[in-house]
Amino acid sequence: MYSPVSGGSGVPSLDAAPEPPSATVPISLVKAFLAGANARPDTIRRYLEEAGIAEQLLTEPGARVTEEQFSTLYQALAIALDDEMPGFFSRPLRSGTLKFLCLSLLDARNLETALHRFSQFFHIVLDDFRIESRRDGPIAQLTLAPNPAFERIRPLGHELMLKLAHGVASWLIGQHIPLLQVDLACPRPPHALDHRYFFSGPVSFDRQATLMRFSGAYLDLPIRQSKRNLRRFLARAPGDWIFGSFSEQLVSHRVRQYLAARLPDLPTIEQAAASLNCSVRTLCRRLAVEDTTFQALKDELRRDVAIARLTETDETITQIAGDIGFDDPSAFHRAFRHWTGSTPGTYRRRA
Repeated sequence: MYSPVSGGSGVPSLDAAPEPPSATVPISLVKAFLAGANARPDTIRRYLEEAGIAEQLLTEPGARVTEEQFSTLYQALAIALDDEMPGFFSRPLRSGTLKFLCLSLLDARNLETALHRFSQFFHIVLDDFRIESRRDGPIAQLTLAPNPAFERIRPLGHELMLKLAHGVASWLIGQHIPLLQVDLACPRPPHALDHRYFFSGPVSFDRQATLMRFSGAYLDLPIRQSKRNLRRFLARAPGDWIFGSFSEQLVSHRVRQYLAARLPDLPTIEQAAASLNCSVRTLCRRLAVEDTTFQALKDELRRDVAIARLTETDETITQIAGDIGFDDPSAFHRAFRHWTGSTPGTYRRRA
């Protein structure tokens, strides 16, 4: 029943389409990382400049950055602080911690053994929490249990540890592990709706424990990575474990993929539903379960494509507007300000 399968989400297939553009990252995550750095304003300014992030975006609640910008900022903080989880726990995870963690997992017999070692590794290097990995019938569960003797872990710390465990586990077996459930023992954050791009399963907040569940069949899979592959995985950190690929498990991901393949045209919800082989009502119901709507997905896709191209290319704003379905540049300016709180010019790539 819970065997790992490729594309076996139980959701009818959309037309074949390429991987959709990466989702952008809410400015609240950038601010959370900068807060952990506890740096002076001039130092923060330097970190932002290195990542190509305009400082004025910090004051706009709706602002976004690209995954590349966020990863660059993360790496700058990790190097400056000599902490691969910069400022989130009571002691730093010194440079090389992730490398030695992964090296300790590569000769494990299977994923179940690797996750047990993952738990033991963090028991040795951090006192803030314990990680418990267990199998309960057909379900595998990994739980983060905070140590009450230490300062409370910040909400993003909960998310990062689950993301690290999930990302490393998926890398070890060479395939993305769909999550059946993610519980977070922390309040719902401002970026809660973005969790459908962080985790491939339903996310709940204010729960009694922080945990993730997935099919126990994955625990029996062998480790498929080697030292030869580790350097590439580490070079792409944290992108490969914070930002998972779009999963066919979520209907919103599949709708986004369908829309991305058809830009600058903007298909109707009737066309999207037909490609999913379901009714409009069924599609709306499935999207509502994932806390989104068809219109919201269209706006998020156009916003993310626009931010990436404003940041990474020298294309004119008029050209970008046309390529995401806006014939009138002024309409694009109004929509962009509504999406992000800033003008497109604020996101232009700096020399």
